[in-house]
Amino acid sequence: MSLRISVCYGKPTDEAAFDEHYARVHIPLAKAVPGLTRFTCGKVSSLDGTEPPYYAVAGLYFADEETMQTALRSPEMRAAGGDVANFATGGATMYVTDEHEVGL
Repeated sequence: MSLRISVCYGKPTDEAAFDEHYARVHIPLAKAVPGLTRFTCGKVSSLDGTEPPYYAVAGLYFADEETMQTALRSPEMRAAGGDVANFATGGATMYVTDEHEVGL
């Protein structure tokens, strides 16, 4: 089991500016969050070729609830969260998933 905070970014008004800020500023801020066991990010595309509901999605993984709650209260998470307004002109939706490996 692990907990994942997903951050789903809407389509920005300036994709190049989003990409530049995300890579140069936001990723280092997010990677500094204490207790992270894994951090992923990627751009979204749809399987049928239609416009996807999000531009990009990031995943911040934590071993357990206590670790995630500590991270959420940390100055590093406040810094990363505060930075979202600097580049996410399409908005951001966040949620938590309690993930379980089910194998293949």
